[in-house]
Amino acid sequence: MQLVKFESSGTVAVGILEDGQVFPLELSAEVASLADVFNSNDPAATAQSLKTETALPVDSVTLLAPIDHQEVWAAGVTYKRSQTARMEESETSASCYDRVYESPRPELFLKATPHRVSGPGQPLRIRQDASWNVPEPEITCVVNARLELVGFTVGNDMSSRDIEGENPLYLPQAKVYRQCAGLGPCVTLIDAMPSRAETMIRLKIERDGAAVFEGETDVDQMARTFEDLIEYLGRDQEFPEGVFLMTGTGVVPDSDFTLAAGDVVHITIDGIGTLTNPIVQG
Repeated sequence: MQLVKFESSGTVAVGILEDGQVFPLELSAEVASLADVFNSNDPAATAQSLKTETALPVDSVTLLAPIDHQEVWAAGVTYKRSQTARMEESETSASCYDRVYESPRPELFLKATPHRVSGPGQPLRIRQDASWNVPEPEITCVVNARLELVGFTVGNDMSSRDIEGENPLYLPQAKVYRQCAGLGPCVTLIDAMPSRAETMIRLKIERDGAAVFEGETDVDQMARTFEDLIEYLGRDQEFPEGVFLMTGTGVVPDSDFTLAAGDVVHITIDGIGTLTNPIVQG
């Protein structure tokens, strides 16, 4: 089952996405939001029980980021390619990236609050004070308030590599800013996802209508499990609304590539769909 948050005729709603159609959910005081569905004992059964017979063509609605009041966190250096790329950013910080790849404790950081998140078709931003900017395509765990993995969405963890490479203590500035994270286009509940080995992540960047970068990896190349990352994230933490956890990237453009305003980023993950965002600056 795939769940979406969408806008139609000026109203924000929640629905089930099936065969190119959106079936709105009849929300109530008990289940008043998409987050409430995730936090229910059985999200699929809850959504199915609220499903209306109304069918809206998906092209007739505006899909939104599938987030309510949750925080967005991210993990780093979970793929070998990411380890290599992070070490390329800076010789002075290379050893710490190498060590965290091998360490039992993962790198975890706060990525975004909801107002910094862009949904399908909405702009993502490159910083004005950065010169080396890349998208980071990441399968993103949807975790409920009980720290249970309930589903997945597509994430784009925008990153200013030159800022982080100058000093790893600048990581928050390289990662957290206005329109720094993309989520969408839907949440696929866990039982409907393919296996890790069958889940490909593809990145395509277009400039003036032509592809300037394409790359792919599969989720099975991750050095950590989703459950391990969630367990570490939940240590001495509380997420009353639940949390989104981006799980790192294995697709990294070459070091001579940087995003430009006007680029369009497409991230496709098997079992979920494609998240598309234009890039802006200024």
